[in-house]
Amino acid sequence: MRVALGVSYRGGGYNGWQSQPNGRTVQDALEKGLSAFAAQPIRTLCAGRTDTGVHGINQVVHFDTDVVREPFSWVRGSNRYLPPDIAIQWCRFPGDGFHARNSARGRRYAYLLLESAVRPAIESGQCGWIFRPLDQAALEAAAQRLIGEHDFSSFRSSECQAASPIKHLREIRVQRRGDYWRFEFEASAFLHHMVRNLMGCLLAVGTGTRSPDWVTEVLAARDRKVAAPTFAPDGLYFLGPTYDPEFDMPQHVAALDWLP
Repeated sequence: MRVALGVSYRGGGYNGWQSQPNGRTVQDALEKGLSAFAAQPIRTLCAGRTDTGVHGINQVVHFDTDVVREPFSWVRGSNRYLPPDIAIQWCRFPGDGFHARNSARGRRYAYLLLESAVRPAIESGQCGWIFRPLDQAALEAAAQRLIGEHDFSSFRSSECQAASPIKHLREIRVQRRGDYWRFEFEASAFLHHMVRNLMGCLLAVGTGTRSPDWVTEVLAARDRKVAAPTFAPDGLYFLGPTYDPEFDMPQHVAALDWLP
């Protein structure tokens, strides 16, 4: 039986998603909990790997098992064996035709940012921080120059393993509430560090250091060296993938209402 799960986690205490020999990753903790509940080894595949410090709201994983449990049992039973900062949100049995990564039609990220002269305290590790004022019109103008199908090599980590740097960035939304900003990104897929590198360039424009047209030049250069530094991971949230309706994958979990 193929099992699909929606997983939420805070990434600050982990060395990213992907399993490592030291065992201190989200995947390692999740598989340890699932294996304890199922009383057999469980290995998962995810919709999108996240880096150290990056959070997941509706990460989707799948695995195959001969253990038969009801959906609520996979959720509640497995959560008993997971640390407090990782929790399974839902369970589906989508059939063998479903693949958490390959079946995804798109992926969404949000970046939460505090604009303040004083660094965050209560929300430390949960949002990025910038002390210079931001110009929303300039941010939106720069964002529009990035929309579409492009070669995003200028926003790609040197460690990226993607077969192609060409991605379709469908939308960037910029919203403000008080001193907090929310940047939302939707694309067919993302390169390693792509959102954090986009944020670095957008904030260079938003603070007046660069003009919106500079983003077009960075995109055309296809060279990581010409772009702004990679921005902090603290405020980055993987909102989750999107799938065809036939798979009946939940698109909403409670933490989406918690985000500003």
